[in-house]
Amino acid sequence: MPFLSRIRINPLRAESRKLLASPRAMHAAVQGGLPGLPEQARTLWRLDPDNPHRPHLFVLTTDKPDWTHLVEQAGWPGAEGEHYAVRDYTPLLQQLAPGRAFAFRLTANPVQNTTRPDKPTARQQTRIDNGGRRRGFRLGHRTAAAQLDWFLTRTARWGFDVPIAPHLDDAYFPGEPPRDIRITTRQRRSFGKGPGTAKEAQVVMNSVTFEGRLRITDPALLTQHLLGGIGPSKAYGCGLLTLAPLPERP
Repeated sequence: MPFLSRIRINPLRAESRKLLASPRAMHAAVQGGLPGLPEQARTLWRLDPDNPHRPHLFVLTTDKPDWTHLVEQAGWPGAEGEHYAVRDYTPLLQQLAPGRAFAFRLTANPVQNTTRPDKPTARQQTRIDNGGRRRGFRLGHRTAAAQLDWFLTRTARWGFDVPIAPHLDDAYFPGEPPRDIRITTRQRRSFGKGPGTAKEAQVVMNSVTFEGRLRITDPALLTQHLLGGIGPSKAYGCGLLTLAPLPERP
């Protein structure tokens, strides 16, 4: 049974600053709330800093978690109010039906695969000179237009489409009907893979938060990607797609 959690984070605490600065550290903290979780299970998380003074951490798990350790280390353990909430995700999944519209939010790492980078790094050039890589290099899209194109060209395989929104401008795709989607944040992040790894063993990603409105085309496909995530870097806060029901339009 899947569960969606929301945890309040206090950004002024020392442990919080460590978690907010390092997706690797946040991933370890998330895993710490899941005793006995099978290794093959997928855990997704996303940090939503809508209010920078009280960011929220969202986590999707296959088992019911306990976030007491996160509240004690990075929250307001002595304050009143709900420190974290855990909700059964099944009722939302049961609402999925063809043609149904939802508001959505997704933080993702839009990438492309290529065997010949336009501007290879020294390490990439060495690999190319030594025969390259069969699977190519995974490179992040850096422009807003490329990141939106990555999203919109993949929605069919994710089980939904993004309707046209005439009230929006066409800043990203001049001359084309604008879709009901926008980018709210874009961030390039670089951090080490872990203690003891070589300096060049860095994770570099361009995380992008998309928001808008979607219309379901294939509930089974959408369910698969809600539970399994979208795109790479899922361990580092990317891939969690969340939905909010919208009123039916006449």
